[in-house]
Amino acid sequence: MASLLSDDFLSIVLNETPLIDVRAPVEFHKGAFINAVNLPILDDKQRELVGTKYKKQGNAAAVALAEELIKNEGKEQRVAVWKAYLAEHPDAKLYCFRGGQRSGISQEWLKETGINITRLKGGYKAFRNFLMLQTEQISANTPTLILGGRTGSGKTILLNKLQNSIDLEGIAHHRGSSFGAFANNQPTQINFENNLAYKLIQFHEKKLPQLVLEHESHNIGRAFIPKPVYDNFMQGKLVLLQTPLNVRAEITYDEYVVSAIHEYQNNFAEKGLQMWADNVKAGLKRIQKRLGSQHYNTLNAMFDNAYAQHPTTQAKTLYQEWIIELLTLYYDPMYDYQIQKSPIPIVFKGNEKAVLEFLQI
Repeated sequence: MASLLSDDFLSIVLNETPLIDVRAPVEFHKGAFINAVNLPILDDKQRELVGTKYKKQGNAAAVALAEELIKNEGKEQRVAVWKAYLAEHPDAKLYCFRGGQRSGISQEWLKETGINITRLKGGYKAFRNFLMLQTEQISANTPTLILGGRTGSGKTILLNKLQNSIDLEGIAHHRGSSFGAFANNQPTQINFENNLAYKLIQFHEKKLPQLVLEHESHNIGRAFIPKPVYDNFMQGKLVLLQTPLNVRAEITYDEYVVSAIHEYQNNFAEKGLQMWADNVKAGLKRIQKRLGSQHYNTLNAMFDNAYAQHPTTQAKTLYQEWIIELLTLYYDPMYDYQIQKSPIPIVFKGNEKAVLEFLQI
């Protein structure tokens, strides 16, 4: 089987190679890789039994128990599932945690049916280590331009027009504010780091002179940019996008009201609208202390009034009035203070057209 081992992790990232993860579901859900599918050789309960056996009686006894469990509960079923996936993804590779027994057994069973599949040398652990090392090295050696601007300026919209950018909020699946949660969950921290590594490696392969990122804090929702990587990113220079308040209100309305409601309704049907409103109210509650009681009560009442008029044509105007109040009372003073204190040098300011021209390669 030596010829069917591979540690060419770079090609896996660049080609976004499909992967079969034969670890137990509990392991997969903690963290996996892009384009990986969980087709386990042991389920969670079986893995727990084997782990207990290993602790009490050692490796040989654990392997014997695993083989017995698999034999009794359907080797053929597992192989059939793997074969069905490989029929649609013939270039897929196989891995378990350390690239040893579970993936080795899976590989052997497939070979018995005439299918040769490559497994990852060192498994999940080796691939993950490769990704984390590449993330630190690439971020340390890539010049960055950091796109800043007040909330609602359209930074993400502009980023997505560039070929030399990475959308950190997109990877984190969060808009990066107290109201930024999407209807479905963020990736796990491990998945966020793995996904960021993929994007950085793919960017690095393009050999572009600089990377453009949005000005973020260490955390984007519950996803944290690893400190060494974040520090590397923040060694760049700052470009400020300047957008009029009325345009920012329109952008914020489209993203945080129209698009957000659409997403909630797609995920939760008739409950979606109320769930969206509850999320907004929770966001206001989170910033109540910074707002102060008077401003919080004002914003809370304005949102309630807009929501009460939601089915009417007046709702958009009321939502935008609430957004403008929120931007001017909370977000703008906070962002302006952060920019004043920021050690990152500002190298350019301008509207969307000017900034886009400045950032394009």
